[in-house]
Amino acid sequence: MKASDLLLRCLEAEGIEYIFGVPGEENADVMISLLDSKIEFVVCRHEQAAAFICDVYGRLTGKPAVCLGTLGPGATNLLTGVGDANMDRAPCIVLTGQAATTRCHKESHQVMDLVKTFEQCVKWGIQILHPDSIPEIVRKAVRLATTDKYGACHIDLPEDIAKLPTFAQPIPPRPVPRSAPNAGAVAEAAELIRNAKFPVILTGNGTLRNKASDQLRAFARQNQIPVLNTFMGKGGFPPSDPLCLFTIGLGARDWTVACVENSDCVIAVGFDMVEYHPASWNRGNEKAIVHVDQSQAEIDENYRTSAELIGDIGESLDALAAATKGMTGPSPDKYTPFRDQMLADFHAHDDDTGAPIAPQKVLHEVRQYLDDRDIVCSDVGAHKMWIARYLQTEEPNTIHISNGFCSMGFALPGAIGAKYAHPDRRSLAICGDGGVMMNIQDLETAVREKKNIVVMVWEDSQYGLIKWKQTAAYGQWSHIDFTNPDFVMLAEAFGMKGIRVPNAESLAGALEEAFTCGKPALIVLPIDYSENMKLTAALKEIPASEVCEALADIDMFKGLPRPYRDAIAGAMESRTIRAGATLFSQGDPSRELWLIHEGEVKVEKDGAEVARVGAGGAVGEMAALSEAARSATVTAVGEVTASVLDGAEFRALVAAQPQMGLALAQVLAERLASQAG
Repeated sequence: MKASDLLLRCLEAEGIEYIFGVPGEENADVMISLLDSKIEFVVCRHEQAAAFICDVYGRLTGKPAVCLGTLGPGATNLLTGVGDANMDRAPCIVLTGQAATTRCHKESHQVMDLVKTFEQCVKWGIQILHPDSIPEIVRKAVRLATTDKYGACHIDLPEDIAKLPTFAQPIPPRPVPRSAPNAGAVAEAAELIRNAKFPVILTGNGTLRNKASDQLRAFARQNQIPVLNTFMGKGGFPPSDPLCLFTIGLGARDWTVACVENSDCVIAVGFDMVEYHPASWNRGNEKAIVHVDQSQAEIDENYRTSAELIGDIGESLDALAAATKGMTGPSPDKYTPFRDQMLADFHAHDDDTGAPIAPQKVLHEVRQYLDDRDIVCSDVGAHKMWIARYLQTEEPNTIHISNGFCSMGFALPGAIGAKYAHPDRRSLAICGDGGVMMNIQDLETAVREKKNIVVMVWEDSQYGLIKWKQTAAYGQWSHIDFTNPDFVMLAEAFGMKGIRVPNAESLAGALEEAFTCGKPALIVLPIDYSENMKLTAALKEIPASEVCEALADIDMFKGLPRPYRDAIAGAMESRTIRAGATLFSQGDPSRELWLIHEGEVKVEKDGAEVARVGAGGAVGEMAALSEAARSATVTAVGEVTASVLDGAEFRALVAAQPQMGLALAQVLAERLASQAG
């Protein structure tokens, strides 16, 4: 047989069922070989869409499909979807056609080094240079793609190699055994958790990939430890459980972050740093971190682990449960108020009836209509922020977001991929009117392949997330407007059902009509994105109001108008410091200002105590202005709670709001003048 035949036999041996892609001249041998293969080839209308279909299929099944493109633009069109799959840990095999090896070394039509091009977007990539190497290459690619952390692997097949004869045969796949956690590490982690006053669990994508949700739930419930899911970990712990604190990862400080700030131990289960950077919840490294994952922890300034359980996540959680049995969990009053605040937010718009429609109302109706096993794919835009915070699920692996790569255009093809993985479940893509147009052409794929997805478009004729971010940072926005086609007519032109929703009262009926019409459907609705800045304002108040008042008593900010103190308070984070811990040492760069709420700290200079600062006081004020060396060492006498302002973040805040800098300069000038007088 020829090399292209062998390639498909090897993919068949690996259990590959689908190839999604666009045929081309340089992959023609593979296309012809597919005529005699049991692998189904799905013609897509753009290679990027093919890669996104492959991405979501891999997330849902845990096994790879193949996305295919020819050389040059066909290959580069794959890159965005492949990068998304790799960064969000979805198994995927990328197959590109290539020019003949006789012209790859020189300037030639459409030729570029595709292995180097894909290098930053895959776990591993290789060009096939001899047909007899195909079995080894395919076996290695699939094994790496499906070994945690999952990802994409790239195979590049030159057209002349594809035609060569070979007698090689596929290598039978073998499962890769998973290791058990080290007993010493289990004991170390258990001791940390037992001794913690307020442990919390942060669970992510790895818990879902490793199908460890049951073990997670058992461990948390046994020890009564509250749980937060990342956006990629939704459903790992169910929102109906009183221990669930819902999701964490919003770009702004939320109630969930405020809760984690109060904790002293974070048990990070299947957590990928790309999901929510620890600088947002562990700046200063005052928390003990127990890392539970298949892979070693990433090295990061704000993720210094105290214990690591490396191995099968489910087995690690079972071992940890056995080692912590009988411990006393944190008092519910430490976390229940945060859950109650989130619940109140979730249901504030349940009874809305008008138009435009609030994002909260849309997601309430979606959750009411869909079963927890149904699948939702979120595109990237302002709606992603609302879905991430408000749309919850009882079942793992049912809400999918482009998180690490954060790519617009993900949801529509992703919903098609969901139908290939689970044809019995309903599949909904929620898109903005910006993102939906980036892969709109593959509505034709859904219609042709009879994949009855529903695409919901939130219409505001703007790049809403960019407007939101610009408004929050600068108080104005720039170049975010566009016009839309008539989405109902567009859907009907593709052969779909098109539905326009006039108001909130009509939304439930529109969902029913779309999912029961017997073909793919598109729903378009007017969205009320005035809610964006309302949410931003509300989040800035968590729990910033009391911090704002306390700032008024600090010399540096005394007399600063309230709106500016509000902004500073919103940039601060809460921390609980154990007795004896050092806040900073003499000679260190000045990086943080500390505002003490409870407890007391001692200030030592050259080894001698020179002062004590209690509630209402502040230490390290100069960090707000520069990184000059600390003049003293500050240590917690007992347990201390404080709000901390990062100096670099403060200076960035002032740079973004020059009027704040002028007001601060005026306050300082008046103080200096009064001292001189």
